[in-house]
Amino acid sequence: MATRAVRAGGPSPLRAEFGRHVSARLDAHPGVARIPVNGIEAYRHDSFITDDECAMLIERIDLHRRPSTLLSSAAEPGFRTSDSCDMDRYAPDIRPIDERVADLLGIRHDHGETMQGQRYAPGQQFRAHHDYFHESEPYWADMAQHGGQRTWTAMCYLNTVEEGGATWFPEAGIRVPPRPRMLLIWNNMLSDGSPNPRTLHEGMAVVRGTKYIFTKWFREARWLRFSEPE
Repeated sequence: MATRAVRAGGPSPLRAEFGRHVSARLDAHPGVARIPVNGIEAYRHDSFITDDECAMLIERIDLHRRPSTLLSSAAEPGFRTSDSCDMDRYAPDIRPIDERVADLLGIRHDHGETMQGQRYAPGQQFRAHHDYFHESEPYWADMAQHGGQRTWTAMCYLNTVEEGGATWFPEAGIRVPPRPRMLLIWNNMLSDGSPNPRTLHEGMAVVRGTKYIFTKWFREARWLRFSEPE
């Protein structure tokens, strides 16, 4: 998603209530800590997954990675240069992790997009962008029909990176270096349910080593278009 001047969207009581519900749940969880940062709601869980799960996900990403893509066609070359892997949300070793993220936030499973793994080799990056959708972009009509706006983001670091690869929120003034097993969570909306421009963030270039993460985005409405298998 490019960061050029486009209309992000207005307030929404539904999204506002969504935000209050998730924040209250995270604030009450003993393993989750709110990150003191200006202008955004952000949290961390320092030991969300196990070392074995990290190793399994890294192997899965390496096996199925492809060049990362963008919804917007307006981004400049080199905007997103990582590789991505769309996880099989119903695979026996993926489903427990996928659903654990949703359960932690207290969000229905069918509101969650399928987990996406990402791999950043030296020099690869994802320049400053928002996870929410800009409602003046051509893609919004389709997004609105299939789950609507992205509300919360959950991103988990899977390994130690020798140098570089931090997640940088330039408008909020925070950089989060990769730390294996840590889940980073933030609300893409303001308290009135409108998109929060301060959630602008960048996957900074890796200098040495390789960074592996997975990301799970949540929508304001049902995203899954089919019934879950038994």
